[in-house]
Amino acid sequence: MTDPVLLALLAMQRHSWEQGVAAHALLDLGHTDLARRLALDAVVHQSADGRLGTMGDESGSVNGAACAEPVLDHPAVAAQLDWLLRRAPRASDGTLFHVIGGREVWADTVYMVVPLLAATGHPGEAVRQVEGHRTRLCGDGLYAARWDEDAAALSGAERWGTGSGWVAAGIARALRHDPSLAPALAGHAREIVDACLALRRPGGLFGNVLPDPASFTEANVAQMLAYTICTGVADGWLPPSYAAVGRSLIAAVAPLVTGDGLVTGVCGAPAFDRPGTSAEAQAFHLLARAAAARLT
Repeated sequence: MTDPVLLALLAMQRHSWEQGVAAHALLDLGHTDLARRLALDAVVHQSADGRLGTMGDESGSVNGAACAEPVLDHPAVAAQLDWLLRRAPRASDGTLFHVIGGREVWADTVYMVVPLLAATGHPGEAVRQVEGHRTRLCGDGLYAARWDEDAAALSGAERWGTGSGWVAAGIARALRHDPSLAPALAGHAREIVDACLALRRPGGLFGNVLPDPASFTEANVAQMLAYTICTGVADGWLPPSYAAVGRSLIAAVAPLVTGDGLVTGVCGAPAFDRPGTSAEAQAFHLLARAAAARLT
């Protein structure tokens, strides 16, 4: 295992969702045993209410669900699912809130929960979560960051690039688990991809806030879209003509990868409000490359 991007990812400190997306990258690269080890450590850190990968005063209600995929046969996943399906805080229509102690819907949630719901035989709930988030957050194919349920208004109205990326990638991963969801979800994933591509900047990347020319250029949304596009083409719900676009997105990020394997120029940890590096960007670089390899 000598891939510098992977080695850099494994060297990074990771929150629950980053542990999950790292495990997804390992699965897609064929490192099944290592992915399972990452997930089993999330089991070690499972909270009493069922959330996987909680650390310290973890307030995220949904993030740990991303850790479950490599260990679907483990009893801990049943508790994680019970939390999502029955006990996690949610709106009156069932749409999950992202954080315990708050009543906000976040775009990120789609990636955290919808693939797991699809993988575990809950297609109706998977569609309901996408639709609940779409209704609140999506306009013209682009996602806002956050919705305040009590105010019935956006609390993060900016069309955040990686917010759209989380949703598109979450749908793509869900469709890999359950292709029967394609009639309900594939068209929306394509809508997001097309809306983002219309705002691609010279050089092939995107703004952190997609329609704002003053926002910094950000690379992870390109990786998220590349993963979505290449997965969609490989799985047959996007036309083959999109394949070249997916590859070009990966190529646009390539100059930003350092000799040490760090993907730079992405929304940087810990606040994700300025350029930097992050474990999630490392993982999506690997996910995008693995998806592109399925096209050959």
